[in-house]
Amino acid sequence: MLINSLSNKLKENVSKVMVGCDEAVELILMTMLVSGHVLLEDVPGTGKTMLAKSISKSISAEFKRIQFTPDLLPSDLIGVNFYNQQRGEFEFKQGPLFSQIVLADEINRAAPRTQSSLLEAMAESQISVDGVTYSLNQPFIVLATQNPVENSGTFPLPEAQLDRFTIKMSLGYPSLDNEINLIKNHGCRNPLEEIKPIINCEEILKCREEINNVVFNDTVLKYMLEIVNKTRNNEQILLGVSPRGSLVFYKCLKAYAAIKGREYVLPDDVKYLSKYVLSHRIIANGFSYSYENIQEKLIKEIIEGINVPTEDFNMVKDEV
Repeated sequence: MLINSLSNKLKENVSKVMVGCDEAVELILMTMLVSGHVLLEDVPGTGKTMLAKSISKSISAEFKRIQFTPDLLPSDLIGVNFYNQQRGEFEFKQGPLFSQIVLADEINRAAPRTQSSLLEAMAESQISVDGVTYSLNQPFIVLATQNPVENSGTFPLPEAQLDRFTIKMSLGYPSLDNEINLIKNHGCRNPLEEIKPIINCEEILKCREEINNVVFNDTVLKYMLEIVNKTRNNEQILLGVSPRGSLVFYKCLKAYAAIKGREYVLPDDVKYLSKYVLSHRIIANGFSYSYENIQEKLIKEIIEGINVPTEDFNMVKDEV
């Protein structure tokens, strides 16, 4: 499959800069294939920004990095109409959000009104300014980063905005061997400067069509929805996964199966992706947002309490 080949090329290219991040690369590619967005949540210095830059340089697409700060305004993202004295008329100057790969660095440091200016672009791939709607070029993806530890000077993302992110993930600290390779690679040079584009936008768009050929057996679909429904009927969960979350989960599973070189979805795919796609879409009852990853723990408990289906899943195409 083209998607599997694309994934291998991207992982090989990014590994020149980021060692041991194949899993993260697969998840970001999966998100891009379903027209989604990624929230990278981790402590400073773990390579969130470097990973985003490595992927953007591997794809021949427009890239913009935005450093979010408390004084950042919505117009700094989407652009502004200004009066051109030479022409005697107003002109629209596009902001950095008019790109294809947007790195929103430390997104939770911007005020809520600035954060909300991303919503239309993330949900509908368009931007409206003064009554005029501008379509964004495809593929379009927002790679946002945030630090979950430091709360000073930050504005936590509201549930409605978190739901716009397809997945939430963290890189964690590297293993000893990977950190040795990291120091050797970055100690005397910047390998990011040597990264060349190996994927173009046309290939990404073609892969999006290929996802439609992935088989999603009804038994696996029911298994997926059983997990989702358990989040809505759990005493420890105040707010469960929305129907939009179910649809996003469905699309991600098909894309992930294709990345793995399969033409069908497995229950193991459902179990694996659950924490990335569902955890940030629930609110735990009686716990703060960042309390010891309680959302991931609840999703894990739900999965452990449901029987995993076993049969031949490469048989019946879904009707969804």
